[in-house]
Amino acid sequence: MKILKTLFLISVTVFIILIDLPENLKIGKYVINPLSLDFPIFGLRVKKDFKTKLGLDLKGGSHLVFEADTKKIKPEDLQDALSSSRDIIEKRVNFFGVSEPSVQTLKSGNNYRISVDLPGIENVSEAIGLIGRTALLTFKEQDPQQNVASASSVLSTLTKDTGLTGKHIKKSSVTFDSQTGKPQVALTFSTEGGKLFADVTKRNIGKPVAIVIDNFLISAPTVQQAILDGSAVITGDFTVEDAKKLAIAINSGALPLSINLVEQKNIGPTLGKIEVQKSVYAGAIGLFAVLVFMILYYGKLGMIASLALIIYGLISFAIFRTIPVVLTLPGVAGFILSIGMAVDSNILIFERIKEEMRRGKEFDIAFRLGFGRAIDTIKDANITTLTVAFILFNPLNWEFLPQFGMVRGFALTLAIGVATSLFTGVVITKRLIEVFYKK
Repeated sequence: MKILKTLFLISVTVFIILIDLPENLKIGKYVINPLSLDFPIFGLRVKKDFKTKLGLDLKGGSHLVFEADTKKIKPEDLQDALSSSRDIIEKRVNFFGVSEPSVQTLKSGNNYRISVDLPGIENVSEAIGLIGRTALLTFKEQDPQQNVASASSVLSTLTKDTGLTGKHIKKSSVTFDSQTGKPQVALTFSTEGGKLFADVTKRNIGKPVAIVIDNFLISAPTVQQAILDGSAVITGDFTVEDAKKLAIAINSGALPLSINLVEQKNIGPTLGKIEVQKSVYAGAIGLFAVLVFMILYYGKLGMIASLALIIYGLISFAIFRTIPVVLTLPGVAGFILSIGMAVDSNILIFERIKEEMRRGKEFDIAFRLGFGRAIDTIKDANITTLTVAFILFNPLNWEFLPQFGMVRGFALTLAIGVATSLFTGVVITKRLIEVFYKK
């Protein structure tokens, strides 16, 4: 059993080190990159790259803020319209080729804004023009002049405009089939839209009709019969979440938001590179100072704690690359701060052990008692810090709390670091002392 545990720990350690390898690491004639996974499992393709993702302040790029004109939007439709606008902007940014964009909706007083971070982008003016267009929803049918060679090429022939657009839709909502209970998307057309839709369905019975937003195909349901009452249902193999997203996407065509650029900040990659170097130097100096202090003050236990701290750093960085976490300068600061939290755990454990030994107990007994008493304090301290990190991250987007990406980046890296330090303090340090410490 011990051999299996040892082999498992060695395998996990090797896996973590492979994830943490720097990019384009040269060893002689060979170039080694971090681990990359690409394999099929149960018919699905698993593809994962473990690379460090840098945020806007470290990689350079542009920060844009658009103000949404919500005057023409009904209060009950406002959140759907904002969500739709955000999703469409994100699609446009991804289509533009920006890596790791950040698109968020913000509220300032009675004004609603959409912030867009574009790391590494060069042509800012083109990106602004791409983002600022009002969403356009259209219905398309098959072009009779195009030949259909196979069933797979049917979608490529759905290029003919029907004249039916998002302005003809009153509302799109999620409903459930009364017979099967499966979620579906219900459409309600205006009077003009109902007439156009009736004509479209009459001439396309047994054929697909495409629903397209900004040249992105959203759905292509097959018309079963002519629909004359101005309403329709899109059925398919939907989950509730898929149906909700489709309804929101369609509503974005019916409820377009006009957005205006109100703020733009450009950050050069040179500044980001300098800040990364300074952060790395600061972290390295701080870590070295902590390791030296632990070894000088606690001796053999300090050496074990230093080893645990290095393992903690490797695990945390592997988590950052696995999620992946987009690292910003405040995020790096959060990680460095969490190193101090990890050291605190070891100090609490060692001081408790020394207290028991001063009372005349043997090391083995002092270790068990001291470790058990220190754990409660460590858990309470870390849970308090995790609670603060949760509030700063503000996952529920409460208006009275921070809603900015850099604050959230700090909170996320701090939370990951504290949770990892709790694991290393409770599990790793204890195991290392049991294995390596000899009085």
